[in-house]
Amino acid sequence: MIGKPLLIGRPDVIRSRIDALGLECKPEVINPPNYDRLEEYASAYYQIRQRKGVTLADARKLVQEPNIFGPMMVKMGDADAFISGLTCDYPEVIRPALQIHHTDPSVKRAAGLYIMIVNQRTYLFTDATVNIDPSAEDLAEIAGLAADFAHRLGIEPRVALLSFSNFGSTPHPITAKVRKALQLIRSQRPDIVVDGEMQADTAVVPEIIDERYPFSQVKDANVLVFPSLEAANIAYKLLARLGNAQAIGPILLGMGAPIHVLQMGDQVKDIVNIAAVAVMDAIDRK
Repeated sequence: MIGKPLLIGRPDVIRSRIDALGLECKPEVINPPNYDRLEEYASAYYQIRQRKGVTLADARKLVQEPNIFGPMMVKMGDADAFISGLTCDYPEVIRPALQIHHTDPSVKRAAGLYIMIVNQRTYLFTDATVNIDPSAEDLAEIAGLAADFAHRLGIEPRVALLSFSNFGSTPHPITAKVRKALQLIRSQRPDIVVDGEMQADTAVVPEIIDERYPFSQVKDANVLVFPSLEAANIAYKLLARLGNAQAIGPILLGMGAPIHVLQMGDQVKDIVNIAAVAVMDAIDRK
């Protein structure tokens, strides 16, 4: 067993769906309006959000919403991790989670990452879900978060900062941003093996580095840092749909608690994968 599931919702609805699926299980179901610590949760949520326009009366209502109640369960020590998103949009999960838990004290921004398994090889794509147009400083932090996550998976990270240019071949403000990010990473995290800016094929085809850019500190990269959410999101979805790659994610990095988000319509295997990531995250924090 990966962990003990706690289902948030109406017991009668959950039971009817279990019966309809023909499952033989009796998971613990928590119905927020009937929860014995609801008033404690409301008071704690009010303390967090009182200077953001939330009254105690508002808190009593809001805390019953699953995407607020779940993160509050983690906050109050009644759960170790929270997963949501199967039937709602991404921001509906991450926004209240950040309001309640913020980011980890060591980082300024959360980031999103996908584990991409291609022809039995593992790559990490970031940021495909959170930061739309990251600055050089953001890219440096995202690269550090991704490299640290790779270590947690037992992968020695080789980090490539991606662009449409190879090592200054196309001067442009966008490529300059990536080059600045490289300088920041190397000054802030000298432990990380990183290079860029480089095109995607340059990053993952060692022969290109050997033939054209032998000075690069990285070849055959396994951590790919994209210059924008747009680029990362397009890349991972095309690879998953057309390249038959397995995509595991999104995995949130830099959060103040083990909060993870499903994609709308995820399959059972996707939910299990994210549950495993959430459990690993919770264990790592203890």
